Amino acid sequence: MSRKRLTREDSRDQTTQRLLDAAQKLIAKKGLSAASVEDIAAGAGYTRGAFYSNFSSKGDLFIELLRRDHEAHMQEFNALQNDDLPLDQIHQRASTVYSQLYRDNEYFMNWTEARMLAARDAKFRGKLNALIVEKRTQIAEFIEYFHQRAGSPPRVSPTAMAMGFMSLTEGVKLSMLSSPTEMTPETAESVLMLFVDAIMYQARMQAAEGSPNAAVTDTAKAATGSIPTAHSANAGPVSARATKS
Repeated sequence: MSRKRLTREDSRDQTTQRLLDAAQKLIAKKGLSAASVEDIAAGAGYTRGAFYSNFSSKGDLFIELLRRDHEAHMQEFNALQNDDLPLDQIHQRASTVYSQLYRDNEYFMNWTEARMLAARDAKFRGKLNALIVEKRTQIAEFIEYFHQRAGSPPRVSPTAMAMGFMSLTEGVKLSMLSSPTEMTPETAESVLMLFVDAIMYQARMQAAEGSPNAAVTDTAKAATGSIPTAHSANAGPVSARATKS
């Protein structure tokens, strides 16, 4: 059986993904400055010309690499904004997704590299900030959705809570990589789950203070311990990417 020929668009996309895969490994290992265009192209099995046929610069490739990771995780959060899912299940799954963000060390090193580069390079900072704002907005939308499902308006700005989510995640992960004996992966996930659980339980307890509804019933159960927390519930893997080691 003959192999199906790739369309020009498919071939270009394949080249792009291979370049991004090679860049992910090289930048995590060597840093953006030390990873040359030739290194990235060679790592993907291409020439310098193939690189510039897909990206105008290393900076543009780097932003696209970060965007790919961002979009994969946001798909998981967006999937939780589902009115057919019980509030308990949304709570449990969100805790799992959040606690395992940046579990891939290569991607986390890339995000850390991007933060450091943005602190020094105003042009790159503008590109990264646009992506960060997009990320923060999507997390804030999920927080608003959860409060709406719980039946209680947020007492703290969802944007501020989203910034807290992102900052704590990055700080805990950096501690885990730089001081692995002090911040083990298990401790890191426990800290992150504690934070997200606190936010979500606050939303549900606020609902209990208002008029009776389904959310109040769930909250009362949680308060008495009859709803399993994200720590004890066997929610199962959210997705292959969420449980990637």
